[in-house]
Amino acid sequence: MDTKIASNDYPLHELLKNRWSPRAFENKFIKPELVRSLFEAARWAPSSSNIQPWYFIAGFKGDDTYESISKTLVEFNLLWATRAPLLFVAVARENNNRGEPNVSALYDLGQAVALLTVQAMAENLYVHQMGGFDAEKARELFEIPVGYKPATVVAVGYMGHSSDLHPNLLKMEVAPRERRKASESVFSGKFGQESKIF
Repeated sequence: MDTKIASNDYPLHELLKNRWSPRAFENKFIKPELVRSLFEAARWAPSSSNIQPWYFIAGFKGDDTYESISKTLVEFNLLWATRAPLLFVAVARENNNRGEPNVSALYDLGQAVALLTVQAMAENLYVHQMGGFDAEKARELFEIPVGYKPATVVAVGYMGHSSDLHPNLLKMEVAPRERRKASESVFSGKFGQESKIF
């Protein structure tokens, strides 16, 4: 197992410190009750006006839904994602209950997946979100109606070994985790102005 722990500058919860997005997944089934807890965590995410604009199309490895999701992935992601035992498409409902555009839909879907990710870490599961998929193909394969946006495909599983990966992926898998400093993202007064918080 290849873990990559955040080199945080300030105290951080262990679940967040240990969270990362591996491509090496162990070929190990996830118990359905654990998967139900993941989506229960997503259910309790905050959302604008409590619209809860998140929907998920989920498949276990070997079933038809999983195979259809894998058909939407770009070639690069096919190199690794289909080792994960669970794949799902995250979908955002684009309108509010009055039929008007919900400008918070993608933000809220992201919060739901973030909470799912933390719940996964609590169960020793890892989550890797992918933008590299064909959203229109997903729409067609799953008959996703107009007004609902396929936003990402997510792989979930137990962490495997980087040595099992395609050689083209190894360098990325073992590279150190890097983030810009929090002080570079937090401003006061106006955008770009250094905050006194740091």
